[in-house]
Amino acid sequence: MDQKGKKILIADDEPDILEIISYNLRREGYETLTAKDGEEALHKTKLFKPDLIVLDVMMPNKNGMEVCKTLRALPAYHDTLIVFLTALNDELSHVRGLEYGADDYISKPVSPKILVSKVNALFRRIQQPENNKILQAGNITIDPQKFIVLVDDREVILAKKEFELLHLLATKPGRVFLRNEILSQIWGTEVIVGDRTIDVHIRKIRQKLGIDCIITVKGVGYKIII
Repeated sequence: MDQKGKKILIADDEPDILEIISYNLRREGYETLTAKDGEEALHKTKLFKPDLIVLDVMMPNKNGMEVCKTLRALPAYHDTLIVFLTALNDELSHVRGLEYGADDYISKPVSPKILVSKVNALFRRIQQPENNKILQAGNITIDPQKFIVLVDDREVILAKKEFELLHLLATKPGRVFLRNEILSQIWGTEVIVGDRTIDVHIRKIRQKLGIDCIITVKGVGYKIII
């Protein structure tokens, strides 16, 4: 994979961790910039325009989840890859982070080898050819190039993973997508998430769409109907 031109912002309040991560990513050919807290991370994101951001969850002046939530609310950063760096290993923390729009987690203490592997894997995923065709599922229109969802003429704002999940279901209306299949295609095989993560995202999509078009096939998966 060609890393040339890929920019990564690393935000953490521990200087040693910033140095370790930045050093190992630069060795891989990435351009890096560091920030020591959440406010600085937001400021440097707007200036640096990174392709990927590594956010420590527990930072002063806005924690990592607050930074992620702020960025995901801005259209310019819907597609920016976000990875949480955290010592919190409980499932609830991971689910919350994924709800806010994180693409992956890296646990502390940091393993440079795992970190580089995860970053490379995330870039490989977005470099794979995607179906950019506008999809129509009943009165739902999905434009993957513009990152727009319309219900009739009403625009619906979805988080990145919510959009990807709805788009996946809409590629084949009526077909049941298995839970393992959804996890693999939306979060990738290298990201460890549970069934609850899918359920939370489906619930939020239903609420935002305001129509009952996603059907739960108990014990199997989900499908979208027209």
